[in-house]
Amino acid sequence: MLEKIKEYLKIDSNDEDMTVQALITSAELYLKNAGVLEDYQNELYDLAIKMLVLHWYENREIIGNAKKMAFSLDNIITQLQYCY
Repeated sequence: MLEKIKEYLKIDSNDEDMTVQALITSAELYLKNAGVLEDYQNELYDLAIKMLVLHWYENREIIGNAKKMAFSLDNIITQLQYCY
């Protein structure tokens, strides 16, 4: 999964592997806590992980940029919660 996420984030080096892996683990836990079952065979689940990691990777600052998560990601999580 790390390589797929790095490709999605357009990261070529291994310098941030630990950070990206921590974000993947956090995204999996986030979805689990939202009531979503882990299923990497499901393309929507895979996309939700990618979108969460991308969002958190690009918005690492603690103060000043309080962006709401993308509307499309909210919809994907809702579908994963109730449809699968």
